Amino acid sequence: MGTSNFPPLARRDFLRASVAGAALSTAAAFAGTDKFGRDRDWTGNIPVSYPEPAFEIFDKRFNGFQANATLQRLWHGTGPDAALWCEGPVWMGDWRCLLWSDIPNHRVLRWTEEDGKVSVYQDDSGYANGHTRDNQGRLLSMEHDSRRVRRREYDGNWTVLCDNFEGKKLNAPNDAAVHRDGSIFFTDPGYGIMGPYEGHKATFENPANRIYRISPSGHVTVAAEGPMRRPNGAAFSPDFQKLYISDTAATDGPSNPSNIVVFDVKDAALSNPRIFADAAPGFADGIRCDSAGNLWSSWGWGGVDTNGVRIHHPDGTLLAHLHTPEVIANLCFGGIKRNRLFLCGSTSVYSIYVNAVGHALS
Repeated sequence: MGTSNFPPLARRDFLRASVAGAALSTAAAFAGTDKFGRDRDWTGNIPVSYPEPAFEIFDKRFNGFQANATLQRLWHGTGPDAALWCEGPVWMGDWRCLLWSDIPNHRVLRWTEEDGKVSVYQDDSGYANGHTRDNQGRLLSMEHDSRRVRRREYDGNWTVLCDNFEGKKLNAPNDAAVHRDGSIFFTDPGYGIMGPYEGHKATFENPANRIYRISPSGHVTVAAEGPMRRPNGAAFSPDFQKLYISDTAATDGPSNPSNIVVFDVKDAALSNPRIFADAAPGFADGIRCDSAGNLWSSWGWGGVDTNGVRIHHPDGTLLAHLHTPEVIANLCFGGIKRNRLFLCGSTSVYSIYVNAVGHALS
C-alpha cells in the first residue's frame, strides 16, 4: 500500500468531514423521492446509503450525527397486535429491553434487544403514559386511568408513590424526571381524564398546570404552578441545575403556547421559569438531555415536516432536526452505552445510533 502525503485523519473526523456537505444537502444518497428518506422501505430490505438522510443540520456545533448509522423502524404491529398510540419509552439495561406504552390499548410492550421480538410486558397498565427509572433502577410509571405514580419494586410488586394531593385525586400523571437526590418531579396535565381513549372521562380535581415533587421520604409538594398551561415532558440537565418542561397547551387550541420552559433548580426548589425554545408550528412532548447538555425533543403536529426530533444547544439554539415519517411522541437513550436513541412514533418504534450519550438512566 502506498504512502500518503496527507496527515493522518481520525476516523470520526473523516466521517464528519465527508458528510458535512451531504447532511446539509438535498442530494443525500437515497433511492426514494423524499430528501429525508421518509419514504424508504421501512422493512429494511432495501438499504439506505450512508450518510443517513433523515438528519437536517442547522448549526456546525452539532456533533451528535453518527454518519454510519441509519434510522430504523424496529416495530410496527399489524392486525390485532398493532399499536394505537406509542408513548413513554424506557430502556431497561439490566433486562436488555425497551419498554413503552400503547396507551389506548391499555398495555405496556417490550422489545428485546437480543432477538428483536416484541411481546406484552403488562396488559393491565392503568393506561400508563410516561416511564423512567429511579436512581436505584426501579421502574416508575405515570398512569392515566388510575391517576397515580407507581414504582415497581425488585420483587415485581408495585408501590403507589402518589395518587392524590391534599386529598384530591391527581388528574392523570404524564411524565417524570428523577433528581440526583432521589426526588421525583412529575407532570399532571390530565389527558387521561379528558375522554375514554386514554383513560376515562372524569372531573379535574387539581390544576393541570402543576409540577409535583415527591421527596425521597415520600412527601409530595407543588414544585411549580405554571407558567405552563399543560406541562408534559420533563428532563434535568446533566448538572441538575435546570429542569426542562414541555408545554403542550397547543392541544387546547392553536392560540395556546407550545414552548419548552426551563427552570432553575436549587435545593430541590424551582425558580425563574423562562422560555427555552418555541416549538411552533408543532409542539414538543417527550424530552431528554444528553451528557453534553443538549436537549433532544420529540416534535410533531405542525404538518409532516415537523415530525421527528429537534435537538437544541443548552443556549436554546436549534442545532438539528431528525425527520421521521410519523409524529414522535417521546424518546429515550438506551443500549449498553446509552448512545442509541429510541423513538416512540405514533404507531411504530424507531431507533438510531447517535454520537451522543444520554444523561439520565433512561
